[in-house]
Amino acid sequence: MALPLTVSMSNKWSRKKRHFPLLAVLLLFFLACSVIYIEFSIQQIHQSPDHVLHSQRQTSSFTYVKPNLPKGASDVLDGSSSCNSTRNYSGKKIRWVGTDAKSNQRRSISQENSCDVFSGKWVFDNQSYPLYKESDCPYMSDQLACHKHGRSDLQYQHWRWQPHNCNLKRWDATEMWEKLRGKRLMFVGDSLNRGQWISMVCLLQSVIPANKRSRTPNAQLTIFRAEEYNATVEFLWAPLLVESNSDDPVNHRLSERIIRPDSVLKHSAQWEHADILVFNSYLWWRQGPVKLQWSGEENGACEELDGLGAMELAMGAWADWVASKVIPLKKHVFFVTMSPTHFWKGEWEAGSKGNCYNETRPIDREGHWGSGSDLATMRMVDKMVSGLGSKVTVINITQLSEYRKDGHPSIYRKFWETLSPQQLGNPASYSDCIHWCLPGVPDVWNELLFHFL
Repeated sequence: MALPLTVSMSNKWSRKKRHFPLLAVLLLFFLACSVIYIEFSIQQIHQSPDHVLHSQRQTSSFTYVKPNLPKGASDVLDGSSSCNSTRNYSGKKIRWVGTDAKSNQRRSISQENSCDVFSGKWVFDNQSYPLYKESDCPYMSDQLACHKHGRSDLQYQHWRWQPHNCNLKRWDATEMWEKLRGKRLMFVGDSLNRGQWISMVCLLQSVIPANKRSRTPNAQLTIFRAEEYNATVEFLWAPLLVESNSDDPVNHRLSERIIRPDSVLKHSAQWEHADILVFNSYLWWRQGPVKLQWSGEENGACEELDGLGAMELAMGAWADWVASKVIPLKKHVFFVTMSPTHFWKGEWEAGSKGNCYNETRPIDREGHWGSGSDLATMRMVDKMVSGLGSKVTVINITQLSEYRKDGHPSIYRKFWETLSPQQLGNPASYSDCIHWCLPGVPDVWNELLFHFL
């Protein structure tokens, strides 16, 4: 019985040996394909733009999209736009080309040789501040006029930002108008940038005779004009920078946020002729997933992406416009970093409940960072603007504003309607801890702008 078994095993072994050449050929073929694939992948990486950001949202395969093409989508996004269908994010990335290494190097050197005006502390100064009175500015917004709407403590108006190792240039309205003579200064962004625009108008208007100044009614583009300087200070409502269904300055509270992630052309048509541009974008990306409707997409098909990923795409389209259109000697471009919120009192006073309501002094713990400012967003913006070199100056308001838990309107404001007695009695639910009272923190943002100009 043993012999047949041995023969049988020998035959099986012989058949296995005959399989070896075939297996070897298959293995060599597999290795060759792998090498070709790796070589191709490396080539693709080297051909990709250096300044395209890669995040964890990236799918296993993606394509680059050239933004801001003149012949983009045939329809314009507005409040009536909708998504006929929604699918997962396809992994498309914005292709844009940043400035050369020398430009980046010049930007870094200029920063190193100057004082860091963003690092400092708030100093109480009731001799020099506020720089204007709330009641003296006819262009004040009820949303930001905290004293008018019942705030009795006025300490929030008397704080001066003091950098650690230098001084900010002292505000001078006449000098600022001279810088603006014959020019257009335009703020572009959301309601926080609108607050900075109102601050700038209030800082500037007092030296212009009443019959020599004017302001257009509130619209997507609102203009303050000073005749004798042939200059304007303007605000363009563009909360997401790219085209979106939220571009109406009044009717933008919608159930879903839809953007055209590859195009700023709708807005750039209005901002491209300004001499000084001040951009911001942050808060609106923190409100949940965003729907993407690419310019080449038909039939209202959308993709869905988280806020940070969508902001990265929008910033890419914005950066493409800056990189291709801005000549630094002819146009100044500023980007204002995120404005923090103060909704959680426990972050600056351990164990406490509440928000910014009834806060009367800044946080005095240096380096305080709350949940209202997102580090991942900060890093993404920093990497994006770094690729633009000297074409963009960053005004980093985030850390200095983090200390100002006392600077928000809370319940002392009017937004469309004055708060009811019941709402006033419930500051936990009705406090505005996002925007800023004026005079107040945004005035310092404009002092920084004046400093850099």
